[in-house]
Amino acid sequence: MNLRYDEVVRSGIAKQVAENIKSAILDGRLKIDERLPTEEDLARSFGISRPTVREALKRLAAQNLIHSRRGPLGGNFVMRPDPEGLSKAITGAATLLVGIGAFDIDEIITARLETETICCRLACENRSEEGLQAMAAEIALQRDQDISDEDFCASDVRFHRALVDSTGNGPLKLMMYIVIESFIPITNMIVFRVRERRQVVAFHQQLHQALSNRDVSEATAALTNLLAYMRDSYSAALDARGRRASEQAQS
Repeated sequence: MNLRYDEVVRSGIAKQVAENIKSAILDGRLKIDERLPTEEDLARSFGISRPTVREALKRLAAQNLIHSRRGPLGGNFVMRPDPEGLSKAITGAATLLVGIGAFDIDEIITARLETETICCRLACENRSEEGLQAMAAEIALQRDQDISDEDFCASDVRFHRALVDSTGNGPLKLMMYIVIESFIPITNMIVFRVRERRQVVAFHQQLHQALSNRDVSEATAALTNLLAYMRDSYSAALDARGRRASEQAQS
């Protein structure tokens, strides 16, 4: 058995160094756009090798906490935290949890209903013409019977992303990133064979019209009906899958 114990040790040290620098960024000791010490200086200060420093810097770059610049004035600089980049990291884990069945459909629908209802209320207050146009463009695309199931599902995600963007609330958009980018695609993968596109489009049109009229009650009703339909479609899809599995077992 050929175990590389030295790599485990270096990896552990690199992680500690990365966490040390990360803490300095998050608590403000390192400012946005501030240049980090050179690899050589960091290695000397931490008492470690330059390869270990490079590994720590790679970890920080992967978390969108630093970025590098080339040239005489180059180096590694502290980045302004990117909400979308941070959300993507969380979304990957959430998608995995949804994919392995850690959440059942009732939990997912309830989470979407509660959070998107808030979005409907704020979108009615803050929506712009640009946001309405973005949603209208997706509805027009969804009406095209020739687009693939994959394109329809992608448009569905963009429609709800435009709804969330219309709230004008940064923290809420950050929170909703997981809901939109993980819950909706996974659900769509299961229901696309049994749902009727025209029914989904009708709910989207109703929701769009309500937002245009700034009618919170109508927007909430459209969302509630849409999610109830998705729950029913999900159950129908699972039933169909069960029947196919039973038929295959008997053949």
